[in-house]
Amino acid sequence: MDRGMSLTAAGLMTFWISRLQETSRSLVGWLVLVADRTGVDELPGVFLQSSPPEPLLLDPGGASEPGAVGPLEDIRPQGLRDEQVVRTAGISSTSQVIEATKTGGRKDIVIARGGIPLLHKLKGQGMADCVSKVELSVSCTDLLDKDVFSKSDPLCVLLQSSGKDSWTELARTESLQNSSNVSFSQRLTVDYHFESVQNLKLEVYDIDNQSADLGDDDYLGGVELTLGQIVASKTLTRPLQLRNGKPAGKGSITDVWSNSDPFLEFFKQGDDGKWQLVHRTEVVKNNLSPTWKKFSVPMQKFCSSDLDRPLKVDCYDQENFGGHDLIGSFTTKVSELQKAGSGSPVTFDCIHPEKQKKKKSYKNSGVVTVKSCKMLSPYSFLDYVMGGCQINFTAGIDFTGSNGDPHSPNSLHDMSPDGLNQYLSALWSVGHVVQDYDTDKLFPVYGFGAKLPPDYQAANHEFALNLNNSYCKGIEGIIEAYTEAMPQLRFSEPTNLSPIINHISTFAGLSNDASQYFVLLILTAGEITDLDQTRDAIVRASRLPLSIIIVGVGPADFKAMELLDGDDGVLKSTVGEAVARHIVQFVPYRQFKDAPQASLAKSVLAEVPNQLVSYFKMRGLEPPKPATAAPKS
Repeated sequence: MDRGMSLTAAGLMTFWISRLQETSRSLVGWLVLVADRTGVDELPGVFLQSSPPEPLLLDPGGASEPGAVGPLEDIRPQGLRDEQVVRTAGISSTSQVIEATKTGGRKDIVIARGGIPLLHKLKGQGMADCVSKVELSVSCTDLLDKDVFSKSDPLCVLLQSSGKDSWTELARTESLQNSSNVSFSQRLTVDYHFESVQNLKLEVYDIDNQSADLGDDDYLGGVELTLGQIVASKTLTRPLQLRNGKPAGKGSITDVWSNSDPFLEFFKQGDDGKWQLVHRTEVVKNNLSPTWKKFSVPMQKFCSSDLDRPLKVDCYDQENFGGHDLIGSFTTKVSELQKAGSGSPVTFDCIHPEKQKKKKSYKNSGVVTVKSCKMLSPYSFLDYVMGGCQINFTAGIDFTGSNGDPHSPNSLHDMSPDGLNQYLSALWSVGHVVQDYDTDKLFPVYGFGAKLPPDYQAANHEFALNLNNSYCKGIEGIIEAYTEAMPQLRFSEPTNLSPIINHISTFAGLSNDASQYFVLLILTAGEITDLDQTRDAIVRASRLPLSIIIVGVGPADFKAMELLDGDDGVLKSTVGEAVARHIVQFVPYRQFKDAPQASLAKSVLAEVPNQLVSYFKMRGLEPPKPATAAPKS
């Protein structure tokens, strides 16, 4: 069997990407609810919807009946305590949006992503956040066989870390019978937040009863990873492990034949030449001339945003025991499918390869007609990232005298007993998120405002932190370079930001497609002294693939920084030229001093996705189209 990699007993988990659509709508005072019967059917007024759940917009003035649920306080039953609502709905506060999806439960699991726009905004909150729903489509091969007289009945469950060793179930697929190689049709949905590290776990179980409790079902294996790794990787392969850390065992394929209930499966050709399932239609029962419903698939998921990427369509007869009978197949591409429309359908002969070999007179096993194919909606942040756009992270650190004597415990660069200070905490918080989107993990880091060895003459406003080639390997490499450089530097003045912005802008200006985007993090303790030059540098950078994050360290007055942020008006250069788009985000670190470390990253990175999309939209640049792998001889 062709498994794509050379492995022994260990299974694999492979991820591939699809496109998300993001929208922005005003939903003041409305509650967005996704509910399923499992775990919430005892709550009066909660809309109960069959699986898979879809997002619903619920009118706050509506009655407590299916389809028209009121605001949060109206759906909580009398006498039910807050902690019971929390436990039932799987949320941290009754003031949040409730999302309840169906609960319940591989060697090779293939995951593709698509998305549904979902905007959360409740009464009393400020500006709404745009939250993307990421859908994971799961396929399994070479699963363990746990049943004595048949193959396993696999089900996949998605969990997200809720802190320490605690995991919260988000969704689960349907259970498929008697198969070690399956493609689940029910997708797993999770909120995608670029600014956060989202730890996920996928577990596969052999389901032997009707109970939603997985405790009495056989565990077939699982894998842990971050959602950022999935989004940033066009294809990601991971071994599947048992709970003891050992590889999952090896399984085999079972073929079962039965009656004719046709459905279609669409595959795109991956860069490795293998076919990846991107969509499955519904089954049309007992019909030799079926008409399937219209469907919508994100472009990145369907064809990697490449209109000429090969597609394969298989037509099957569904069987009740997991195996399916191939009726026939055909190959095409989106550019051919687009010819369908305006009353001119496109037809394809459905060919069964074995029948074609046996009969010279064989023509086809039927004809599939595509009546319409259209491309809709704009590109999103994930289209670019999943198409291959690299986010290049760069940092600039203030070593001016405004930080205080570096040998004094009152210095802003002085490290606490745990080896951290505000500079390192900010670097770790932001860098830990961004590093998932940079393949080589080599981060240029610069210092400014210090005199350098060996002569310690004039202050340098743009020097490599490692005093060598500026590149640090990973976040750990940045911290190592910082601790080694500190004893060799002499703090000086002034606090100039324009040199480092101009330096990074030079590199950003070399990019002429959507393959590169730059994020510059500037950590500074002093009031800026080259405000006019920095304004001009930012206005020029607004026409480049660059976002700038400024974190103010210490107690200084940062009014000038707030001007650069532009939240209170459009930033203009010294000659009156306005920024082409908003690219600067400023926050004082003192606002996050006592908050969880991840809070800073959430705040400063939340605007980056929209800034990236706005730049490429301004330039009319489409997401990168990964090169198709050459066919194997």
